[in-house]
Amino acid sequence: MTDRTNSSAGSRILAARRAAWGRWLRGSPSALVPLAVAVGAVTGLGAVGFRWLITAFTRMFTGYADYSGLGRVASTHWPWLGFWFLLLAPVVAGAVYGPLVHRFAPEARGHGVPEVMYAVSHRGGRIAPQVSLVKALASALCIGGGGSVGREGPIVQIGSAAGSTVAQLLRLDTPRVRLLVACGAAAGISATFNAPLAGPFFALELILRSFTAESFGAVVLASVTADVVGRTMLGDHPFLTLPIFAARGPVEYLLYIALGVAVGVVGVIFSKVLYLVEDACDWVWRGPEWARPAVGGILLGGLLIALPQMYGVGYPVLENAVEGKYVIGMLLLLMVGKMLATSLTIGIGGSGGVFAPTLFIGAMAGTAFGLVAHDLFPGVTESAGAYGLIGMGAALGGATGAPITAVIILFELTGEYSIILPLMAAVVMAAGTGHLLSKNTIYTAKLWRRGVDLDAAPSEHRDFTAADIAIPAPEPLSDQASLAAAAAALATSPFGMLPVIGADGRYTGCVSAQDVAEALRDTDPPPDLRTLVGLPAAVVADAAADEILAKLGGRGGTGLPVLNSGHTELIGWITYESVLAKLRPATPAASEQDP
Repeated sequence: MTDRTNSSAGSRILAARRAAWGRWLRGSPSALVPLAVAVGAVTGLGAVGFRWLITAFTRMFTGYADYSGLGRVASTHWPWLGFWFLLLAPVVAGAVYGPLVHRFAPEARGHGVPEVMYAVSHRGGRIAPQVSLVKALASALCIGGGGSVGREGPIVQIGSAAGSTVAQLLRLDTPRVRLLVACGAAAGISATFNAPLAGPFFALELILRSFTAESFGAVVLASVTADVVGRTMLGDHPFLTLPIFAARGPVEYLLYIALGVAVGVVGVIFSKVLYLVEDACDWVWRGPEWARPAVGGILLGGLLIALPQMYGVGYPVLENAVEGKYVIGMLLLLMVGKMLATSLTIGIGGSGGVFAPTLFIGAMAGTAFGLVAHDLFPGVTESAGAYGLIGMGAALGGATGAPITAVIILFELTGEYSIILPLMAAVVMAAGTGHLLSKNTIYTAKLWRRGVDLDAAPSEHRDFTAADIAIPAPEPLSDQASLAAAAAALATSPFGMLPVIGADGRYTGCVSAQDVAEALRDTDPPPDLRTLVGLPAAVVADAAADEILAKLGGRGGTGLPVLNSGHTELIGWITYESVLAKLRPATPAASEQDP
């Protein structure tokens, strides 16, 4: 009997510790420290693995770590094919990743960031766990097989999926799920560019779309952790090796302002071309979606034969442009070619980002602008490469609508404070130009085409909080109540669980009918409810509609407890019926019928 008593006491202590751990993890700001570090570490490892996959697949198809900067040469694996292997590589890659994406994670198709933005704004940050693996394999195959897309968008989606998975495994509430998704996005940018400061601003400016002290601290921790992991495993090498530039005088700032306007127009054109080509591909294709990348790879291969510099991400070509190795005609050809190659890769169902192509296009446009400016005003202008560098940031700010991220990321890539003033001027002008010419950015345009407007005001039927629709909570049970008393109360309750309060009247959790029934069948049932109390999903009084719907999903008839801001007092209950009563449109008055 003593052993049983000790065992029961030990079980209660263990349950109490688990409950305390759960409350700390879900409610304490200090819990964000280990959570953010964990997401950053996982994303850093994922970024390293993803970059290794890209290199491995690129070598498998071409024999080189990066084929784009080599020009028209044969693959070392199939020298007898000559440059015609460029026609074969996208087809073979598409035949592998097309069915993979179609079968396991359709959201891995495309450039990734819009899917993350949608998940945060409309799905409570919940992303399917398999997205990380499928996105990594599909994007690496696409890029390694010649797809002219970037690796940053996939890594953002991989990191965001990792953050969402961690949050879901720990059963965190919706605000923390969203925050860990943003931590994954920040970590992805940080690990890719070796830019630990740009990552947080990318996450706050584009993913969360808000700035708070708590969220900033969390994304910074994740970003720094991912960067440390990346530098440790890949070496402390700069993302790009770029020359040092500086503005020569006040007059040159006028040229940088003009550059910002011009590149802002180019960024909008790229966005329009991207979705125009995607629409054309949708209109032409009538076969199964899983076969689309392989068949479309024939068109992509034909473009690569004409312009092999478009193979893969293309960073060596970008560096050559900024270093002044191309004439104006070649720069413009590469700019237009990148627009078409990236648009075609996405349009045929490829998987990869548009972040790097935007930098590429900005570098070509900026360098071409710089060549003209230097020829016209040789005494007051820097070399053309300086304009290419500024053009990268301007294109990024104009196309994405994220000027803060654009300025910081270019500053981190160069490490030169001397470019800050011309960079800020050009990026702000590009972002303003992009906003005047198009309501949507290159990311939000994809969501807008689905009928999703992230900037739209909430519908009047969704503009409510938990307190607005809460019904009276069921009579709570004491945590010292017997199993028999709990069973009797649950038998007459319309819900499958009931709230439980402690001796001090504070909310401690809920107990379900299933747990009580199983405990009653036990040979040594606990004397009271304390070991059976769990912490199910709950909402606070000011929770918005999206959070309520996200937490209510799949809960059937049990409903949600509504708590005060301190999670200590039960103030109501929410069911599907109470939500539907608010969501349903007003019934129009019946019209009078003619006699």
